Amino acid sequence: MSDDHRSAARCRADVDLAALDRNVRLIRAALPARMAYISVVKADAYGHGLPQIAARLMHAGVDLFAVANLAEAAALLETGAGWPVLVLGPLLPGEDRRAVERGVAVTVSSADEATRLNAAARALGKTVSVHLKIDTGMGRAGVWHEEAAGLWATIAAAPCLRLAGVCTHFASPDDDAAFTTEQRRRFLAALALCPGLDATKLLVHADNSAGLETMANGGPFNAVRVGLLQFGVLPRPGSLLAAARTEPVLSFHTRIGLVKKLPAGATVSYGRTHTLRRDSTVAVLTAGYGDGVPRAASNRASVLVRGQRCPVLGRVTMDQTVVDVSDVPGVAVNDEAVLIGRQGEEVISLTEFSAWAGTIPWETLCSLTKRVPRFYRASLGV
Repeated sequence: MSDDHRSAARCRADVDLAALDRNVRLIRAALPARMAYISVVKADAYGHGLPQIAARLMHAGVDLFAVANLAEAAALLETGAGWPVLVLGPLLPGEDRRAVERGVAVTVSSADEATRLNAAARALGKTVSVHLKIDTGMGRAGVWHEEAAGLWATIAAAPCLRLAGVCTHFASPDDDAAFTTEQRRRFLAALALCPGLDATKLLVHADNSAGLETMANGGPFNAVRVGLLQFGVLPRPGSLLAAARTEPVLSFHTRIGLVKKLPAGATVSYGRTHTLRRDSTVAVLTAGYGDGVPRAASNRASVLVRGQRCPVLGRVTMDQTVVDVSDVPGVAVNDEAVLIGRQGEEVISLTEFSAWAGTIPWETLCSLTKRVPRFYRASLGV
C-alpha cells in the first residue's frame, strides 16, 4: 500500500523487512555452521503477512520453510514455486493426494498416516518426502518415543515414502531445562532403536526459538526451527539469545479519533470499571479488540501518545479504546498512538503488551485482525 494509505489508516501494523534481514543474519551467525535454518512461517508468518515475509526470507537465504497445514503450504508455494516446504501438522484424509501433487514434505506421526500417504504417492507414480515425528513428552503430534521403531519400520517398508528427516518438539524449553534434557535423551534413544536409520543423511531437528537456549552442540542435530526469534521477539527476557541482538520487525499503531474532557467521578466504558479520580482529558483511539487490542488489557495497558505513556481507561471495546492524556500537552485528533513499538524515547515491546493481556507474544501477533493493514518497508526508519 502507498504512503497515502499508510498515513490515512485508522489502525495499522508496520513491518520492517530490513530488520527481518538483519535478524536472519544474526541468528545464522549465532548457530553452528552445519545447522540448517528451517524458517517457521505458519499462521500468516506469525501475523506479519506470509507472501511478503516468505519472499524476503527466500532472499535472506533460509534453507527450508515450515508451515502448519497444507493450505499454508499452497499459499507459500504461490510466492516461491519449488521452495522446500515441510508441513508440520497432520494431514486430514483426502489431503494426502494434494500434498504429493504439490511436492511438499510431510510430518508423519502414525502408521495410518504413512499408509495413506504411501497409497496416494503410489497412485500418482511419485515419491513423497516425510519427517518422522517422535513424541518425547509434548503429548501432541508424533509417535510415542517407545513406539518409534514400529513407525520407522512402516515408513521403511513403504516404497513411495522417502525419509528426509526426524524430529521432536519440546514441551517447556524456556522454563524447564531438566525436562528438555530428558526429551533429548528420549529422542536419541528412540533413534538408536530404529534399525537401519542413518541420521547422518537426514535433517534432525528438535530446537525451536526457545529450544536454542539449551541446544545441544553434539549428536545428530543439524537443523533448527526458527519462528518468533526471526521476528525479533526473544522467547523469554534475559535469554542467552539476547546476545544475537535481534530487533522487532512489527509495530502496531492507531489514531486518536476524539479528544474530550470529563469531570472527576465520571465512569468510563462498558461496565463502568474505571472511575476518574480527577478532571481528565481523555482520547478515544480508533482501534479496539476488533483490531487486535486485547480486551484482557482493559485498565492495565498503556499506549504512547506524543512520546509519553498513557494508561487505558475502562474496558477495551470492539472498535475503540479510551486512554488518559491529561498529562500530555497539545494532544489533538489524528495524533498517532503507538500500541506496540517506539515513539520518541519510549518503547512498548510486544512482550510487555502481551503481559498486560495475560498472554504470550505468539498469540498477540496472531490476534491482529484483517482490519489492520500491514505496510511493508525495506526500512521504516522507526
